[in-house]
Amino acid sequence: MKITYFQDTDTLLIEFRDAPVAETRELDENTLLDVDADGQICALTVEHARQRAGVPKFSYELVEAPKGTVKE
Repeated sequence: MKITYFQDTDTLLIEFRDAPVAETRELDENTLLDVDADGQICALTVEHARQRAGVPKFSYELVEAPKGTVKE
């Protein structure tokens, strides 16, 4: 996953995976969802990110599952 904030346009881009985008769906006038040919999410774009998504405040936490609960 890659998260990019474009300060000059106040745009937040969250790329979930590197795959060819087949379709961009408009969730509302300021939120776009990119999906691949199978409908899997590739990226999410949020305009006016400071107001709508609390950018530039950001935190990341990886919570590990208890042993034996994740199928490999």
